[in-house]
Amino acid sequence: MIVEQSKQIIAEVNKAFIGRKDIVEKILMTIYAGGHVLLEDCPGVGKTTLAVAFSRALGLSNKRVQFTPDTLPSDITGFTMYSRETGRFEYREGAASCQLLLADEINRTSPKTQSALLEVMEEHTITVDGETHALPAPFICIATQNPLGSAGTQPLPQSQIDRFMVSLSIGYPTLENQMKIINAQRYSNPLEEIRAVTNAQNLLEVQNYLTSVRMTDGVLAYAIRLCEQTRSHPLVELGISPRGVSALVRMARAGAILRERNYVVPEDVQNVFVDVCAHRLALRPQARVEGVAAKQVLEEIMAEIKPAHTEE
Repeated sequence: MIVEQSKQIIAEVNKAFIGRKDIVEKILMTIYAGGHVLLEDCPGVGKTTLAVAFSRALGLSNKRVQFTPDTLPSDITGFTMYSRETGRFEYREGAASCQLLLADEINRTSPKTQSALLEVMEEHTITVDGETHALPAPFICIATQNPLGSAGTQPLPQSQIDRFMVSLSIGYPTLENQMKIINAQRYSNPLEEIRAVTNAQNLLEVQNYLTSVRMTDGVLAYAIRLCEQTRSHPLVELGISPRGVSALVRMARAGAILRERNYVVPEDVQNVFVDVCAHRLALRPQARVEGVAAKQVLEEIMAEIKPAHTEE
């Protein structure tokens, strides 16, 4: 049932987002794992289209907020307003009061507004004027950002980056896919053709089922050792946190589900290790001088640390 549902979701998303099936699968895995997605790429490659396509295919209540330098925290969390009719202060919902939040160009707003998402993403609650409001379940945030250095961008704080389960980059489409994209948009907007093939209750059942996917102590130890190695690497200032280890384990379980298995193998960990961990690493200045990227560091660690059954 889960595999069939996943194929239907991917097929619907592919109506509007053509190419990079691996990216679509990893976003779906993140949603099954109860995490949030950060899409970082240059403008015009389909980040927003991909996020909107998922919101429609999943059948979730969704809201979109376009971050700008003058976006306020209350635009995200909501605010209280005095009502003359009741004589009391009443809460007015913000953009985050939904099941799927599309945070577009998240790094174009101020750090104060960015920090409004910290409680929302981790605790799935909103606190306004001392009163806490629970968000509807499941809650998923898909955020897009332009590469650092683009005009008007503000770097996300490490505490917020760590709350994104994965960071993905789409890249430019191939010639064949670009032709398909142009032809698909010739007469209509492909987003209008996407239909909901699941609902919130089904997604919650998948998220709950994830805990029953078996992971042996050997595979779990392998995932932890990979993350621990980042903390002692000479080019890394800040390694993978325990939250990052937990995200890696959940993503590996979600990957096993998509491959029609109820158990995790080391390859499931390897397939998502870079996507889960690259954005969490803070490299030393020496790494930047030498032109070493976080992805290279992680691939070096994967080559060095082997699963228990392949160690000599």
